[in-house]
Amino acid sequence: MANIVSLDKVSKTYPAGQIFDEISLGIDDGDRIGIVGLNGAGKTTLLRMLTKAEEPDEGRVTHRRDLRVAALPQTLDLPPEATVRAVIVGTAWLPAAFAAEHEWAGDSGVRTVLNGLGMPHLGLDAPVGPMSGGERRRVALAALLVRPADLLILDEPTNHLDVAGIAWLARHLLQRRGALIVVTHDRWFLDAVCTSTWEVADATVRAYEGGYAAWTLARAERVRVAAETEARRQNLLRKEIAWLRRGPPARTSKPKFRIDAANALIADVPPARDSVSLQRLAVTRLGKQVYELEGVSLRAGDRTLLDPTDWLVGPGDRIAILGANGAGKTTLLRVLAGVREPDGGRLLRGSTVKAAFLSQELRELPNDMRLLEAVEEVAKRVRLGDRELTAGQLAEVFGFTGARVWTPVGDLSGGERRRLQLLRLLATEPNVLLLDEPTNDLDIDTLAALEDLLDTWPGTLVVASHDRYLVERVADTVYGMHGDGKLRNLPGGVDEYLSHVSESAGFGAPSGPAAAVARTPDLRASEKDQRAAKKELAKLERSMDRLTQKEEQLHAKLAEHATDYTKITELDAQLRAVQQEKAEVEEQWLALAEIAG
Repeated sequence: MANIVSLDKVSKTYPAGQIFDEISLGIDDGDRIGIVGLNGAGKTTLLRMLTKAEEPDEGRVTHRRDLRVAALPQTLDLPPEATVRAVIVGTAWLPAAFAAEHEWAGDSGVRTVLNGLGMPHLGLDAPVGPMSGGERRRVALAALLVRPADLLILDEPTNHLDVAGIAWLARHLLQRRGALIVVTHDRWFLDAVCTSTWEVADATVRAYEGGYAAWTLARAERVRVAAETEARRQNLLRKEIAWLRRGPPARTSKPKFRIDAANALIADVPPARDSVSLQRLAVTRLGKQVYELEGVSLRAGDRTLLDPTDWLVGPGDRIAILGANGAGKTTLLRVLAGVREPDGGRLLRGSTVKAAFLSQELRELPNDMRLLEAVEEVAKRVRLGDRELTAGQLAEVFGFTGARVWTPVGDLSGGERRRLQLLRLLATEPNVLLLDEPTNDLDIDTLAALEDLLDTWPGTLVVASHDRYLVERVADTVYGMHGDGKLRNLPGGVDEYLSHVSESAGFGAPSGPAAAVARTPDLRASEKDQRAAKKELAKLERSMDRLTQKEEQLHAKLAEHATDYTKITELDAQLRAVQQEKAEVEEQWLALAEIAG
């Protein structure tokens, strides 16, 4: 693989703080890199430096000669008078150096891309000015996909795409030549497309092999190693402090190097990372009836979104609704939330239902208030488990610490505003959550915290989302809205939805390396093998618990006999043997977990 872009000891600082400190990275031809990190960590800044749209304060960014770099930024500036054709195959947006010489450049090829991105209705001669932000973004993405580029950089390409559009884009990018860099919070997309992951955090960039799943495992291992290192540091610190306190009271001096070592241990505390720990707030008791739709129909202008439909949503139901943009998902949620009335039929709502509706818009946030005031407007005190928290303490639980609670709501980032919106809803103690695209603008760490919260949600959950990872994790039942006025139960989940979309569009089944992306693997073992695997898993888990306890005991003994070289050698050999045995048991557990499902 030939190197096409290099960053050499690059540093970047803004008034709010240092973003990067002497980072060195390289991109090879054929690399497919996913970039992850918290909101505000510097992902977009990194992309701008890679494209040379922004210069580093120190260090340098080097491109291979004649390198063609095409980028989809977060904010677009398309000329409003330009037509779709002029943007995609002309020079209305991209310079002539990116002439669309690729085989996709013909009208039929452009139409294929637009269909794949969920815009079959779009005319090539339509002006982009009157289009919605999502449509303009998809037109710009199509312009990049029909043109050749040595390096394609996409900042949140899955925004405004539905599940089918995201799956199509993943297949297309797998077949595309050249290097790819993508910033996205869509974890399924990262796993499907990327072969390596860059994590932007703590003014540096850490590179990992593999997509989202591999990065998650590697990060967990890094945290585990850091925890072990900190545990050893704490044991050594206790020993040093005990030594400093030991001895006759008359002794007034001790060897300076021992005092310096103890002080260094006390000072050497790793900085706490800014994180979010969403925990379940109090929930109002939910009765036996939640929602019952009797012949409910929905319309948008002359278009029918939902034919007369009977539908029952019960207590504890966990439902996901899939559908293309404009299919009626948001309208259905708004009816359940009581924001609008159905166009026909009637909705029966349980007397104990206390619903919280997380909309896609952020208009309901009070931009003229400070963050703490916006929380206190909803609740000054709330129950979190068995504790009662003030509004300020609740804000800290959601990651708003220190002076951040006094920030005007209007100055918060998109991810912070989304997090505040969720905080305000949960503080009302709802028993039904209606979530419309809840993952919009949230970084991956906050998404993981949100999913942990939803995993244990005791009430009823109805979520409309294009985030396949979220849907497959938190929902027990999936319904599809395909634009034909029907609300269909999909026992096969996302795979059944994508299959229905492909059949409706007349697409054949994908082949080659893209085939694996179109569906979730379903290589299931027989029920007999699964039962046997689950039994063995239980045994292995007990073995792991026993080995973990033994490992902890040996660590304690090592600390206890820190000055006895002979004893330490003996204990260290025992510890290595236990760790080796534990690693083998974990390998067996992982293999059996695949069979057990």
